[in-house]
Amino acid sequence: MTTHGASREASAAARERLDALTDSTSVDAAQLADELAAVTALLDREVSLRRVLTDPAQPGEAKAELAGRLFGGQVSGSTADLVAGLVRSRWSRSRDLVDSIEELAATADLTAAQRTGALDNVEDELFRFGRIVSSNTELRAALTDRAATKAAKSALLHSLLGGRANATTERLVTRLVSAPRGRSLEAGLESLSKLAADRRNRMVAVVTSAVALSDGQKQRLGAALAKLYGRQMHLNLDVDPEVLGGIRVQVGDEVINGSIADRLEDATRRMAG
Repeated sequence: MTTHGASREASAAARERLDALTDSTSVDAAQLADELAAVTALLDREVSLRRVLTDPAQPGEAKAELAGRLFGGQVSGSTADLVAGLVRSRWSRSRDLVDSIEELAATADLTAAQRTGALDNVEDELFRFGRIVSSNTELRAALTDRAATKAAKSALLHSLLGGRANATTERLVTRLVSAPRGRSLEAGLESLSKLAADRRNRMVAVVTSAVALSDGQKQRLGAALAKLYGRQMHLNLDVDPEVLGGIRVQVGDEVINGSIADRLEDATRRMAG
């Protein structure tokens, strides 16, 4: 998702409001996620409505009142307040409002997982599911088939993930597959993984090694990368016997591999210790 100017500021303010709201354990974060996802679906479908709610010529309070009339009886007070705050803000494009609400829905679900201590599992499951999709062309085709119904895709995902993955993982992936909103499946899964990492203010490092790393090596590599980037690091691990130099680390767009060992000197020294 790319936002500009006013939309970036509005999205940041909305994330702060969501964090403040979900700091209260009395708020059902999973319910909040479901309701925000429903609002996303409505505004994605009703183009004229989202244009009215983002019209810079209209007073913010008038737009908030309209949103209150539309959603007040359909969602909880917490969700209605969040949406009202969103439409009071200024947006560079009407679509940015929908993107922001969708992101808030995913973040609320991840917050629910964090409360139960399941966030690490959800992060790992999203990563592993992405790997499965990228290596299975038939599965990817089935999940991205525009002719297939949402119910059929949901049933397929439930057969794959139900009882095997955390319920939050299944909900997030099902929403993504049911309403990709122009994104590729891979891009959507990557976005969810980044949101999961942000819940702990961590960066994500995709580590591909020729052989599986030991627990000690994982800890030392994580510590070395945290020192290198100045932030806590979550490691997504993969094994590929053909990886060059024995290890490949990707953090965002930056790739560190055996061919530029000077960048990994500190990490290598720690892993060997």
